[in-house]
Amino acid sequence: MGAISLVLSCFVSILLLTERVSSESPEEKQALLAFLQQTPHENRLQWNASDSACTWVGVECNSDRSSVYSLRLPGTGLVGQIPSGTLGKLTQLRVLSLRSNRLSGQIPPDFKNLTHLRSLYLQHNGLSGEFPASITQLTGLVRLDISSNNLTGSIPFAVNNLTLLTGLFLGNNRFSGNLPSITVGLTDFNVSVNNLNGSIPSSLSKFPAASFAGNVNLCGGPLRPCKSFFISPSPSPDDAPSPSRLSGKKSKLSTAAIIAISVASALIGLLLLALVFFLCLRKRRGGGGGSRAKQTKPAETTTRNVPPEGVPPAGGASSSKDVTTGTSSGMGERNRLVFTEGGVYSFDLEDLLRASAEEVLRMIEDVNRSETTDDGLRQSSDDPSKGSEGQTPPGESRTPPRSVTP
Repeated sequence: MGAISLVLSCFVSILLLTERVSSESPEEKQALLAFLQQTPHENRLQWNASDSACTWVGVECNSDRSSVYSLRLPGTGLVGQIPSGTLGKLTQLRVLSLRSNRLSGQIPPDFKNLTHLRSLYLQHNGLSGEFPASITQLTGLVRLDISSNNLTGSIPFAVNNLTLLTGLFLGNNRFSGNLPSITVGLTDFNVSVNNLNGSIPSSLSKFPAASFAGNVNLCGGPLRPCKSFFISPSPSPDDAPSPSRLSGKKSKLSTAAIIAISVASALIGLLLLALVFFLCLRKRRGGGGGSRAKQTKPAETTTRNVPPEGVPPAGGASSSKDVTTGTSSGMGERNRLVFTEGGVYSFDLEDLLRASAEEVLRMIEDVNRSETTDDGLRQSSDDPSKGSEGQTPPGESRTPPRSVTP
């Protein structure tokens, strides 16, 4: 009797094991094998096709092993693109983690079939392309992390379709454009180190500044106040700026405007300095010319040329050269030597410079002799007791000749 019960229990166990193995989805197993075969990976990741998929490394199945529940392959050396038609067939998948690998290319569009997915972790890879539209259709997502990739384009407003989303991590990518107003109940949010611009919507301003750091043209919220030329990117009416905020923005100038005003002020200052310098220089030149003109303007004088040697002037008359009386100016008058006293004579400075020393002395003697003769004639006419011309009466001394300095 005991032997019969033992045989029956073994038979039942074999039946149950056979039923459990037969409940595995062959499509999901083939999809996993295709993914591993088409994606280069490290040797330590090996799946034996003869074993159940639920026993493979990184694979978890639900309680009845009817479907794959979780696929976690972080840091397993996966390289290249995620092949389409593989992971998209795991329709009952709840958790997918392929983080910290070297995956590249775009996220396959058949990810939209993972309608039961709750957590998607693809951070720290080399994925490219725009924000995948397939992800915005996963309405059951709770955690989405696609940070530290090479994703570009704008963050779509369709993120609001993920109504159950509590954590959104998009940092360290190359997203650009304005931040949409995300009204879902996020508790964790990060878009740091991107190329986003514009103002932070009020629905996201509750998060700390670290969540937006690294976006140079992003403003508002926990960051610096927005300038007046920024327009709020929020499409929702709730994010419309209040009149007080608009007045505060208008009262402040942008950095570019301040720089432009500073440069313009500096240029105007330089132009004014140059104008003042030019006027001072012009005035100085004009004043110098006037003073020189005043200095070179001679007084009213009478000039007379020297008669030739041996020919005394008759009756105080001038020589054959013209006698000039009055006010004179110019280079010619500046080159004359003028003798002022009675009947005076004059020499041209150019004549003195061209003449030799002997001729200059002879000219000086002629002048002295002419003055002595004129004095003697005047004395003879005034005093009959004086001797003949050229003689000095006894007891009187002749006036010494005056020296002439050329």
